[in-house]
This record gives sequence, structure tokens and C-alpha cells, in this order.
Amino acid sequence: MPRLAAAALPLLIASALAPVPFPTAAQTAPSTAAAAADVMRLDVDASDLSRRVLHARQRISVRAGALTLLYPQWIQGNHSPTGPIEKLAGLRIRGNGQAIAWQRDPLDVYAFKLVVPEGVNELELSFDVLTPTAGNQGRVVMTPDVLNLQWNQVALYPAGVPARTIEVAPSLTLPAGWQAGTALELEARDGDRLRYRTVPLHTLLDSPVFAGRHFKQFDLAPGAKIPVRLNVVADAAKYLEAKPEQLKPHRELVVQAGRLFGSQPYDRYDFLLSLSGQLSGIGLEHHRSSENGVDTDYFTGWDGGSATGRDLLAHEFVHAWNGKSRRPAGLVVDNFNQPLNDELLWVYEGQTQYWGYVLAARSGLWKQEFARDALAQVVARYAHDRPGLAWRSLQDTTYDPVIAQRRPKPYGSYQLSEDYYSGGQLVWLAVDAKLRELSGDKRSLDDFARAFFGGENGDYRVRPYAFEDVVAALNGVVAFDWAGFLRARLDAHAPPLDGLAASGWKLSFADTPSEYQKLAEGERKATDLTYSLGMSVANSDANVVSVRWDGPAFNAGIAPGSHLLAVNGYAANGERLKDAVTAAKDGKPIELIVKNADVVRTVRIDYREGLKYPRLERVPGTPDRLGKIFAPK
Repeated sequence: MPRLAAAALPLLIASALAPVPFPTAAQTAPSTAAAAADVMRLDVDASDLSRRVLHARQRISVRAGALTLLYPQWIQGNHSPTGPIEKLAGLRIRGNGQAIAWQRDPLDVYAFKLVVPEGVNELELSFDVLTPTAGNQGRVVMTPDVLNLQWNQVALYPAGVPARTIEVAPSLTLPAGWQAGTALELEARDGDRLRYRTVPLHTLLDSPVFAGRHFKQFDLAPGAKIPVRLNVVADAAKYLEAKPEQLKPHRELVVQAGRLFGSQPYDRYDFLLSLSGQLSGIGLEHHRSSENGVDTDYFTGWDGGSATGRDLLAHEFVHAWNGKSRRPAGLVVDNFNQPLNDELLWVYEGQTQYWGYVLAARSGLWKQEFARDALAQVVARYAHDRPGLAWRSLQDTTYDPVIAQRRPKPYGSYQLSEDYYSGGQLVWLAVDAKLRELSGDKRSLDDFARAFFGGENGDYRVRPYAFEDVVAALNGVVAFDWAGFLRARLDAHAPPLDGLAASGWKLSFADTPSEYQKLAEGERKATDLTYSLGMSVANSDANVVSVRWDGPAFNAGIAPGSHLLAVNGYAANGERLKDAVTAAKDGKPIELIVKNADVVRTVRIDYREGLKYPRLERVPGTPDRLGKIFAPK
């Protein structure tokens, strides 16, 4: 490729509707960068397991002059500036064998400035990424048996150059004998060094790797022209054993998604799944793959607590269409250091959350009753556990990834926390029910999905959209005031609950938990009394995990992080707390001894309504639209 000064490269502004090879919606500030257009080489050595360090080496073609190198900051699937710059260490830059000094930009710590001397046409970069050795340092991505490599953590790139124009030839050195799964195409394997085919930088950073000592790949689309694979790594080989009846719903997920959207916007798709008690969990979308991290019992405990999270793969798979192929225009940017506009995350994530539940039910990953019980939890949260909507709207929560960056909150029910996911899910349930009602049950959100997200098989170009495009597509299914319908739910200071009744169901409560609730409590290792006492308590030590704002426990002065010492005169635990709630129906007050920091006091809660666990109940005389929504196509 010919060498071009970076400042001379045209910076294109993409139409909000036209498909483009890579998103270019916002103009990047011109740079005096001396970058050239030859292929960048990136070599990562991930074999240093004992110290959990990634060693990166890069070669970047340059021309003499000022140059700024950027470390990726805004991570698309995180919707926020979460690039782990603090993990980068030991950066050294050389040209023609000589060290070149660099200086960090004092106003942008992700930018490294230097001057390329005359006669230097290639930079050699070396640095280390010190991955977390414990969970309190961030996500654990390296263990003695499993690796989760995200290329954005091990790459620098020149400023002022659109990521789609930077070609990268990557390689990865693994520990001896390890195998890897990724959407990247393997060009050659030399021992434990994997050389992948050259791809644009934006494709590389969207193509993570899961590797491990114990690895197995399952074909989820046997005989199909476009391959879909499930790549599994685990702490031990025994966790990889998947039975045919367990693989069947995963294959059906691929079938049902294809029937829903009518096309496959990828030339291959690789589910990356880690089964580990040491590697941190994850659920992160990519265009041709997804990162999914769960506990070791995904297959071996198929009927246990892992069942509650089996919508994860469905959710991340939907993102291939919603969020990656079709993407909000505010998320279509030239590089990884431009701010993202998250205002349409109620489509990107909210509708994906909706389809994740639907496809889990349609594929058989969840039984229909189980899916309804999962939905009951969502509805109950918005009916009784979201007082924060009195001061914040669902629309406002789309800025949470930047505001809070997923840090824990003491009072999530009042502060709200990325409610565009589950609140958005209920908005789309209302839309689906309304489409069915207006059309006499002849049209539905399935029709919108095919029209809006559909395209050509194998075409994974990005097609940006705006709010008006969503409205236009809905009007193409059934004409209605969809702009008003959506804004009334997104901007209101009230929960979007009308879709449930319009689907033929209503929320009720029982004094025993559903199967979903039992498994969820076991998975979280907590006793959940959110809808009775208004709190949940850890089973291990009786610490208060959460408190519902303005609920009975809150009004008695109990805060998250408090420690329950006793319940009605006996040492506190979850079962005794539930027994006390049941006994209080006969008028006996609940007396707790609570320790908050160094203060110990007795608390009396006058609550007499018994245990409450959410259920969905049919509304007599109405069409069962929810049953049709969850039914396989």
C-alpha cells in the first residue's frame, strides 16, 4: 500500500441510513500524525500465566513528524470510556533501533505523543498489559487454564486515521498445547503461535479470543453455508461434556433467530463460552462472535441455577443484528477514542433484552413457564421496586454507562441502574402487544424485526439508524402514532407496564417462590425478600445485600451492608427471616438485631402481609398474546 500522511487521509461522514464498510459518523479532529498506511503488525504473547501478564509487540509504518498514538478508550459493547489504560505498563518505542521519547497528553491520558525522527519509517512498540490477579483489580481474564483476550487491551493506533483504514496482521502465542476460538480466520499455526489473517483494526478489536487448556468446539449449524460454532473453554475437561439434549436448544436458537430476522449479517459466527469459577463472567456482543462467561455448571448442572442465565447466549446473539449490523448513528464513529452517544440504547439493549427472553423460550433454552416466571421478576421490579422513576426517566438511564460505568450502587431501586435494559424490554412488550392488537393479531414485532434488521446473508456492514427510522419501520408494519407511543413510555416518570395486560396476563404474588425464583436465589446465594420486607440477605453471613427504597426494611432504618445478628431472638439466617415474615401474618412483630458499622441496635418491623414472590396470571377473556410471542416459529 502507498504511504500517506495521516492528515491527508479523507475523513468521511456516513449517511445515517447508508450501509458503510465501517462506521464513520463523526469527524475525527485532524492530526499531524506521521502514520503511514502499511499493514500494522501486532504480536501478543499470552503464555505468561504465572504472572498473568500479556506481552505486546507492534510495528507501525510511519513518516517523520509529530505522531499521537491512542490506546482504545470507548469500548462499543460497554457503551462507555472503559478502556483499561491503567493496566498498560512498560511502554517503549524504538525506530531504527534507537529509543524514541514519548509523553502522555496531560488532558487525554489515553494519548501518547512523540516525534518520529527523519529516516525512520517504522516504529517498534513493546509494552505489557498487567491483567488482574484478583477480582478487586477488575475482570480476571487470565487463569492457569483459561484466557479471554480482548485486542483493545493490547493495541495502540495512530490518531487521525479511521480505524477501518488501518490493516492489522495479528498473532497470538498461547501456552503450550492450548486451543482457541475466535471469529478471526487462522492463517497458520506455528507450534503455539497462531497467525491470523490481516483485518481492519475495527474488525480485530471486535474479534476477541477465548483460549484454554480444556477446549471443545460444537457445530451449531451442521451443513449450513454460514457456519455457527460454540467454542467452549473450561476450568477442567469434565465441564465440557454437553449432552445431545443440551446442544439441541443451542442449535434451535440459531434456527429461531434466522426465522425471526430473515437473514444472517455475518459470514461466520462464533459463540465464545467460558465455564469457569476463576475467570470473571462476561456477556459482551461482537458482530461475528460474543463473549459469554458463566460458572462451571452450565452443562453439568443443567437443571440447576445455571438455567436462570440461559438467555445470555440468546441476548448476545441478537446483537449481531441489533447493535452491530444495525447500529444507532450516535455509536457510529471513526475510532475508539471518540465519545459515544448512548441515547438509543433502549433499542440497542432494550429490544435485545426482549428478544433474548423470547428466543430463549422459542429455542427451548427455557420452557415457556420458566420464561414467564423470569418475566414476572421484571414486571414486579417495575411495579413495586423502581421509585427512582419518579425523578428519572427510562430515557435518562441510557447515560448510566458513562455516569456510573457499572459501579455498584447502594440504592439501585432509587438511583436506577441502566434501566433501558429491562425497562426497555417492557416498552417493546407494549409495542409488540399494540402491533398485534392494531392488526387483529396478524402483525407483530417479528415483522418489524425482519424489516428493520434483515439484510443480505454474509453482509456485516454497519447500517446506522436514528429514532425516526425506528418509527418509520413500525409504521411500515402498522400505521400508528409510534413516535408518541414510544416517547410517552421513555420520557414518563412511571413504569411501562401496559404491555403485560395487553398480552393477556397480569402480575400476582404467591407465598412460595417459582422454580425460576428458587434457582435464582440459589445462584445468587441470597434470600430474596424484596417484595415483602423489602430486602435481600446473603446466605453465608446474613449481610444485607440490597434494600428497596421506601420499603419496610428501609423505613425501619436498615441499610445495604448492614449485618443481621438475630431474628426474633435467634441467630440470623435466611430461613429464620422467612419464618418470621410468615409468623408476622398472625400479628407477631418482626424483631431484628442489626449491626451497622460498630452500632448495634434492635429494629422492629411491623409488616403483616407474608412472603411475596412474583407470578404471572392469565387475565380471563383476553387473548393470550404472550403465549404466541414465546411460541417457536
